[in-house]
Amino acid sequence: MVGKSRPVLILAYPDADDARALVVVAPLTSQIRNLRGEIQLGHPKWLPKPSAVNLQGLASFDRHKLTRKLGQLTPIQYKDVKAALRELLDL
Repeated sequence: MVGKSRPVLILAYPDADDARALVVVAPLTSQIRNLRGEIQLGHPKWLPKPSAVNLQGLASFDRHKLTRKLGQLTPIQYKDVKAALRELLDL
């Protein structure tokens, strides 16, 4: 994720009293490959192209590196992300 700003889905945001101020994210991608752990989003108005959440690319970083909010998933999309995350991690 070095070099340019990329859109991500925030999966966990730290509380004020957390020892580490890390957010857990999944990258959004327009390179849709229909792989396990990839949830298609269609073409939300806040993204330039049809995109997907890539749960295989989970990462964490300092919350201060977040720059701006682009948009929000629908409740159905969040449900799909949760189900895919449980399946991918065998939870």
